[in-house]
Amino acid sequence: MTGGFFATFDDIASLLDDAAAMSKVATKKTAGILDDDLAVNAQKASGFAASRELPVLWAITKGSFRNKLIILPIAFLLSAFAPWAIVPILMLGGIYLAYEGVEKIYEYLTDHKKSKTEAQKTTLTEDELLKIEVKKVKSAITTDFILSIEIVIIALGTVLEQSLMIQIIAVTVVAFLATIGVYGFVALLVRMDDFGFALIEKAQDEKSFIHTIGRLLVISLPKVIRALTVIGTFAMLLVAGGIFMHNVHQIHEILHFMPALLGELFIGLLIGSIAFGIHLLYTKFFTKEH
Repeated sequence: MTGGFFATFDDIASLLDDAAAMSKVATKKTAGILDDDLAVNAQKASGFAASRELPVLWAITKGSFRNKLIILPIAFLLSAFAPWAIVPILMLGGIYLAYEGVEKIYEYLTDHKKSKTEAQKTTLTEDELLKIEVKKVKSAITTDFILSIEIVIIALGTVLEQSLMIQIIAVTVVAFLATIGVYGFVALLVRMDDFGFALIEKAQDEKSFIHTIGRLLVISLPKVIRALTVIGTFAMLLVAGGIFMHNVHQIHEILHFMPALLGELFIGLLIGSIAFGIHLLYTKFFTKEH
């Protein structure tokens, strides 16, 4: 009886060891998409009032956890019973990401000056600001959903030859570590200026090293946020293009002469432009009809 009890624990320990090893492998495989995930989500979580940054980020983080809870069981079921459906779902997500990337570029090119002028002239009410915040949070959670699908699929692809239990443990660990790591770093990033002000207050001399570092952090934050906006936009296009480049053999063959990064960006822009163009035509037609 005792032997059976300890044998069970030995089996569990062995399973956890295997799962931990596979989790490391899956984490390495998803490292590339996590970089893009970080850039995209940092961009999505920025641009809010200082007092609302952490509450907004927490709302997005909770949404990200919910996304994982939805995606993981569906991914395991699809892997077991309908593996053919995974790539089409991934590509639909790629179209959405490409659309968002092109939409960001379009808005910048057409409405940048206009929106800046209107923002200076118009003072938004608290309710209007809250509606904008809710809309941005929903958009961030939707984007996280697409990126989470790719992270889960890539992680799952590295452990398909393992037992179902190891697949579940390894991919779940990678998925939730991705959320904690990405949004934890974003939280530190958006509060960088607070840390800078704290260093400035602590410094006794304006010429001291601590004061200089604090001032540098405060000055750098707006520039970092602007840079992340650009990086996040292009990351969405690269992720979208990468999905099609890696899963559609014909596209890969046609663009084999291009460097991988340039090819992914080109495909992301092309697909996003088509999707955004269809959306504009539909919106224009729908508006005329109604």
